[in-house]
Amino acid sequence: MKTLDAGYAACEAVTRDKAKSFHFASAFLPAAKRRGVYALYDFCRHVDDLVDERGSRPVSAVHADLAVLAAMVRGLEAGKVPADPRWAPFADTILRHEVPIGPLLELIDGVGGDLEPRAFQETEELLRYCHQVAGVVGLALGPLLGARKTGFEEAGAALGAAMQLTNVLRDVAPDAAIGRFYLPAAELAVHGLGHPDLLTGRVDDRWRAFMKGQVARARSYYAAGDAVIPLFPDDGSQLTVRLMQRTYGGILGAIERRGYDVFHGRCHVTAAGKARILAGAWLAGRATSVARLSGG
Repeated sequence: MKTLDAGYAACEAVTRDKAKSFHFASAFLPAAKRRGVYALYDFCRHVDDLVDERGSRPVSAVHADLAVLAAMVRGLEAGKVPADPRWAPFADTILRHEVPIGPLLELIDGVGGDLEPRAFQETEELLRYCHQVAGVVGLALGPLLGARKTGFEEAGAALGAAMQLTNVLRDVAPDAAIGRFYLPAAELAVHGLGHPDLLTGRVDDRWRAFMKGQVARARSYYAAGDAVIPLFPDDGSQLTVRLMQRTYGGILGAIERRGYDVFHGRCHVTAAGKARILAGAWLAGRATSVARLSGG
C-alpha cells in the first residue's frame, strides 16, 4: 500500500508541475477520484512526452515504446498487472473505476501520428486529430468521475475537443517551428494565408479575421460540452469539470485580448483570472443545485 501511495504522490507531482490548471481544477474532487485523475493524467502526459520530447531518439524506437504501452493497456482489460511498478497507480485507477481502454488506445495512436510532420489540409483532419488526442481523454475521465452514461459520449468528447482546439490556437508558433501545421490550409487560404505564414508570425487583418473564426469554433465546442456537466455527481466532480471548461476557455479570452497575437508569448489565464473563474463556477454550481431542489 505504501508503494502504491508513493506512486500516486508521484502522479500528483507530475500533474502539479506540468498541468497547473488541471491540478487546480482537480483539487475539489474526493480523494479517490483526485488520485485517479492524477494517475490518468500521468499516463497521458507520458504518452505525449514520448513523442514531444524524443530528442534524437529514432522514430522507430518511440513507436516501439508506444506499442509497449498499448500492450500494457490491453493487458489491463484482462486484469493483468503491469510488470513496471511505475504504472501501478494507473492500473489501480483503470481497474478500480472501470475506465474504458478504447479511448486510451486511440490516444496512443493519435499522439503517435505526431512523430511525423503534420500539415492538415481540411477542417475534418483537425477535428479528427482533436478527438484522437483529447476528446478520447474526456471519454476516459467520464467513468472515473462517475458520469451517467446516457448522453455522455457526445458531450464529453466535445469538451475534450474544445480544449485541444484551444491548445492548437495557443501553440501555433511552437508547433509550426517543429513542422506541425494543425490549422487547415483550406481555411487559411480563404483569408489569403498559408502554412508559411504560421512561421513568419505576422499579425495583420487577415490573421485576425481567420483567428476570430477559429475562436468561435472552439467556443461552439465548449458550448456543446455544457451538457456534460449535469451528468456528473455533485461531489466536486461537476465543479471540477466546470473549472476545466472555463479555465481552458479563458485562454481564448486571453488570445482575443492580445489581438490574436499567439506568436509572441504564450497566452494563459492568470492566477487572478483563475480565482474569478473559481468563484463564477462555484456560484453557477450552487444556482444549479438550488434550481434542481426547487424543481426549477
